[in-house]
Amino acid sequence: MSTRAARLAWSLCALSLALTVLSLLLLALNLSQPNTHIYDTWLDNTLNAVFFSIVGALIASRRPENLVGWLLCLFALSESFLLFSAQYALIALLAQSNPLPVGEAFAWLTSWILPIIIGLSLFYILLFPTGRLPSRRWRSLAWLIVAFVLVGVISGAFSPGPVDTLGPIRNPLGVEGFPNVFGVVFDIMAPVLLVAAAASVFVRLRYAMGEERQQIKWFAYAAAATVIGLVLAYVIPTVIDTSLWFERAGYAVLIAVIPAIPISIGIAILRHRLYDIDLIINRTLVYGLLTATLVALYLGAVVLLQRLFVLLTGQQSTLAVVASTLAIAALFNPLRRRIQSLVDRRFYRKKYDAVKTLEAFSAKLRNDTDLATLSNDLVGVVRETMQPVHVSLWLRPETAPKGERAE
Repeated sequence: MSTRAARLAWSLCALSLALTVLSLLLLALNLSQPNTHIYDTWLDNTLNAVFFSIVGALIASRRPENLVGWLLCLFALSESFLLFSAQYALIALLAQSNPLPVGEAFAWLTSWILPIIIGLSLFYILLFPTGRLPSRRWRSLAWLIVAFVLVGVISGAFSPGPVDTLGPIRNPLGVEGFPNVFGVVFDIMAPVLLVAAAASVFVRLRYAMGEERQQIKWFAYAAAATVIGLVLAYVIPTVIDTSLWFERAGYAVLIAVIPAIPISIGIAILRHRLYDIDLIINRTLVYGLLTATLVALYLGAVVLLQRLFVLLTGQQSTLAVVASTLAIAALFNPLRRRIQSLVDRRFYRKKYDAVKTLEAFSAKLRNDTDLATLSNDLVGVVRETMQPVHVSLWLRPETAPKGERAE
């Protein structure tokens, strides 16, 4: 069974990667043609197909009983198929003077495959990390996701008008007068179902213990990074009129964090370096807060010193930038230690208290020579920091010096 599962998983991975490579070749051909519509999300689809297929194959081949691995494989295959069908339709129907065969067929496939991709992503979130629903109460959400996929596929397949992401190419099987609910399904139902699926992860985290809690931490960390990337790339430029460099920087951040979710799922389920997540979260909090603080102090110092130079000399000076840079360099280590202590006290209180207890005991150990007192203190430190069910201390009895006989 495990051998067949591994072959199937890696076959799906190979198919996804092959379709992705073919899609990139078609994209290169499409770019060589003048005035041809470009499929905008080709880079997102490519990264999803590559990372999700490899991680999904690893999980499915080693943990075939866990449905999450198979869902990742199917998600990657759907992403690669969407990319291939879109690129072929553009080449076949727009880039060539004479349309190529089955171009309209691939345009039609492109029109309805997106709801399947969204449904697969919702399911792997809902079933993570065990491959099962959190409880029977979540079955209704699973059926809602299935209904969302069916309605989205039917609506996309027969809605008239241009196919989304394919520019002027129209749906070849679009039926005039067919109720076009695809936009409503996609814009309203998809976010609602995503929030509900994410809620299932928080429910699991609330009751999880031990390894499962660490698994969910990995996924939550990656999801938070992805949300930040989406906000920078799409939400802020939509709400605020931002400059071009900000939009490009936000999209670069999003591209950089796309692999975070599949990699975190792989680490969580395969349990490779599972407990490193606490250190990663700790360092992210510390250096994130440190960076924000230093940037705020630097900008504030530059503005303040420039105004001071203008009042004193009537013009701005580069000394304001130099002085601000030197001040930030001097404040780096003190601020880092202060923020590290603040994070440890706020988010890692038990660990912080244990460290402080051990430091106090080490100081006492250097000064105190009474063995009985030290024995009691050692037992107390172990009980407070490690919290065992039972603790006792055994001391080896003193032996008589060599050449002497104990009485």
